[in-house]
Amino acid sequence: MSNSSVQSVDRAIAILEILAREGAARVTDLAGELGVHKSTAFRLLAALERGGLVEQGGDRGRYRLGFGVVRLAGAATSQLDLAKEAREVCLRLAETVGETVNVAVPRDGCAVNVSQVRGPAAISGHNWVGQRTPAHATSSGKVLLAFGALPLPAALDRYTPRTITSPEGLGLEQVRERGWASTEEELEVGLNAVAAPIRGGDGSVVAAVSASGPSYRLTRQRLPEVGKLLVEGAREISQRIGHYG
Repeated sequence: MSNSSVQSVDRAIAILEILAREGAARVTDLAGELGVHKSTAFRLLAALERGGLVEQGGDRGRYRLGFGVVRLAGAATSQLDLAKEAREVCLRLAETVGETVNVAVPRDGCAVNVSQVRGPAAISGHNWVGQRTPAHATSSGKVLLAFGALPLPAALDRYTPRTITSPEGLGLEQVRERGWASTEEELEVGLNAVAAPIRGGDGSVVAAVSASGPSYRLTRQRLPEVGKLLVEGAREISQRIGHYG
């Protein structure tokens, strides 16, 4: 990104902050506070208006925050609520399973971890919070793919010799039938994981809760047992965020 583009982004953010503080403002007032020409302020406002982040009120020429900001705030709040409501359940799961537990949401074609509780074992994996992970190579991602929260990628990249690179090989129908998904060294060599779906108030899958650990400890034989525990945990989290189906 060029310096001018970064400067434009900074100015657009400043406009949103001014409108949040003042409630409404005219182009000339915004230009003066930003220290830019009126035409520059107008151009930035036009871009924000196209995105629904600002709008003109009944008094034309005065801008205020638009409903697009509410939409973005709602998305952020829902993630914070999910992480908060899932925390107690994840703590209990991490203790019971003995492995690191994560909550992931679908975002831009990937599974993004928004919460993590480390397991009690000395070797309990690294911090996954905020990381985008490929859906087809993670247990959370497979859950989100199986229940339609994420679209199937056009290309399934290989990360390890055991990464599944064909849609048929992902076993998404089986995931839907049994209610949980697993990966065995498909993202990282030596790392296994299991995940179950979290449902929102309308019954749709909005996230996944997973347990991951070294393959010598979270063995193939343990996956069904851990899967059932995660299904129960996911059901409790779902109820906490408004799903009672």
